[in-house]
Amino acid sequence: MTYLTLKYLHIGCVVLSGTGFFLRGVWMLRESPWLQKKVVRVLPHIVDTVLLASAIAMAVISAQYPFAADWLTAKLIALLVYIGCGAMALKRGRSKQQRALFLVAALVAFAYIVSVASTRNPLGFLAWFA
Repeated sequence: MTYLTLKYLHIGCVVLSGTGFFLRGVWMLRESPWLQKKVVRVLPHIVDTVLLASAIAMAVISAQYPFAADWLTAKLIALLVYIGCGAMALKRGRSKQQRALFLVAALVAFAYIVSVASTRNPLGFLAWFA
């Protein structure tokens, strides 16, 4: 598989993953029964696995790795923040208000990750304020 094919696969999974997370967050806030559907519980894991696998493959092909490329390090750290906030938003938050705050924080982290990837600058959209 070529780098360009992996890149488009990765971008497609980013769109699916982000859209799916946002939708599940809205459903969580509305207490929608859609959250209990099997496809809603399984599909995000499949998409995120392909997303991670394509990211690793692109890193290997391009020989750019976290802790060697500063923008990839920033993406990796932000990914961990996104995962933590996302888990709190969808499962572990104690109240709906707390879940909503974590949902917003996760979406900001997601936007930051996309901006870092787009600019290959570890500041991402924060560079506008620097």
